Amino acid sequence: MAKPASQFVCQDCGAVTLKWAGKCEACGAWNSIVEEAGRQEIPKGLSSGKGRKIEFVGLEGSSAPLPRMLTGIGELDRVCGGGLVPGSCLLVGGDPGIGKSTLLLQATAALSANATVAYISGEEAVDQVRMRAVRLGHAKAKVALASATSLRDILASLDGPDTPQVVVIDSIQTVYADNIESAPGTVSQVRACSAELIRLAKRRGFVLFLVGHVTKDGQIAGPRVLEHMVDTVLYFEGDRGHQFRILRATKNRFGATDEIGVFEMTDRGLSEVANPSALFLAERRGNVSGSCVFGGMEGTRPMLVEIQALVAPSTLSSPRRAVVGWDTNRLSMVMAVLDARCGLALSGNDVYLNVAGGLRIAEPAADLAVAAALLSSASDIPVPADMVVFGEIGLSGEVRAVAQADTRLKEAAKLGFAQALVPSRPRKDKGAGGGGSLKIRSIGHLQDVLELFQPK
Repeated sequence: MAKPASQFVCQDCGAVTLKWAGKCEACGAWNSIVEEAGRQEIPKGLSSGKGRKIEFVGLEGSSAPLPRMLTGIGELDRVCGGGLVPGSCLLVGGDPGIGKSTLLLQATAALSANATVAYISGEEAVDQVRMRAVRLGHAKAKVALASATSLRDILASLDGPDTPQVVVIDSIQTVYADNIESAPGTVSQVRACSAELIRLAKRRGFVLFLVGHVTKDGQIAGPRVLEHMVDTVLYFEGDRGHQFRILRATKNRFGATDEIGVFEMTDRGLSEVANPSALFLAERRGNVSGSCVFGGMEGTRPMLVEIQALVAPSTLSSPRRAVVGWDTNRLSMVMAVLDARCGLALSGNDVYLNVAGGLRIAEPAADLAVAAALLSSASDIPVPADMVVFGEIGLSGEVRAVAQADTRLKEAAKLGFAQALVPSRPRKDKGAGGGGSLKIRSIGHLQDVLELFQPK
C-alpha cells in the first residue's frame, strides 16, 4: 500500500510546496503554509475501463426557465439578480462581526413563510442562534435549526425526500470531512466539503448559502477555487464605526455583478435602505469648505454621497496622505494634475480625504468631485450646497464624460439639487438631458473649475 504523501499547503491561496517555508512564494503571505498529511499520490493514468458517452444538446431547449425564489429582503434580491435560483450556491464573505449571520438568519426567517429552510451553524450552539432570533424578532419563524460540523452527518440529513428548499451553512470553515487528515478550515477540508455540498445542492435542487471567513486582506479564506465552484460570491462590507452595510456581488452567474444592497445596522438587526442617497446626505452641512456631493452609480442605482477633503500645512518632510473610501493612488494622480496643469501647490500639504457614510467608491467618475473638494479646502471657499459634481480627469487636465450621466442628474434633481458641474457632452449627446430643472454647467478642463474658487 502506498504511503500517504505529506504536502505543505498555503492556507491563503492553496499553493502546494514540497517543504515548509515561512513565506508563500505564490501569494506572499507569511506563516500561512501548513503540512497536510494523508493525501494519496496522483495516479499516473486512468484505468482500462471505458467511460460512458455523454449526450450533447443544443443551446435552445424546451424546458421552462427556473422560477426565482424571493427572499423577502429587497436589497438581497437585487444583488442576487432578482431572487434565488433553485440549485444555486451562494458564498457570503465579510469581516468578523459585520453581520453575515444576522443577514442570513433574517433571510431564512423571511423565506420560511413560503419555503422549507434549514440553518446549520458550526460556530454557535442552537441556544445561541435562538437568542439572536429573539433579538431580531424572528423567534417564531419556521426555520429548521441545527448545530453540526461533520460533513458526513450534514449530507445524510439533507439527502432525502424531505430536503429543505434553502440551506445555510455557517460557516464552511468549520465543516470537516473525516476521511481527510487535516484540521477544519484548511485548504483541503474547505475544498472537499464545498465540493460535496455543492454537488448535493445541484442534485437535489435546493439553494445553498455558504458563509466564508476572510483573511486580513479582505479575501475569502481558503482555496481560490472555492469562488470558482460557487455560482454567486457576495461580500458584506462596512465600517464598524458606521451603521451602514454594503452587500456587493463580485460574481453572479444569474445576474449582474455591479449591483449593491445597502443596509443599516440597528438594535433589531439589519434594515433595508431604499434610498441610500438621502441617508448618506442626511447629516451633511452646507456652506462648509472641503465638502462636495458626488453623483455616483452602483450598478443600475444612482447614489449621491458626500466627499470631504482637508488640505492643511504640513510640518513633515513627507506630507501625510490619509484616504478613507477611495483609492490612494487615484488621489495622488488628481493632486499631480492639479499641480502640473493648474499651477497649484498642493503637494507640500497634508491631505485628508473621506467618503462620508463608510461607502467605498471605485469608479473614476469621482475624480472631478475629489478635485473640487481639494480646491474648496485649499481656498476655503465652499462648493455651492445645491451642486452635484461628477466627471473623470485625464492626465492632461481634461474632464472626460462618464456613463449614465442622465441617471445621475435625475437622482440629483429628485433630492432637491439645483445645479450640476459635469463634463462637456459629445456633440451627438447635446440634445440628451435628464436633469429636469437642474442648471447644468459643462466644463472641459480643470482650469474651468478654478473659477468657482476665486475670491469675489
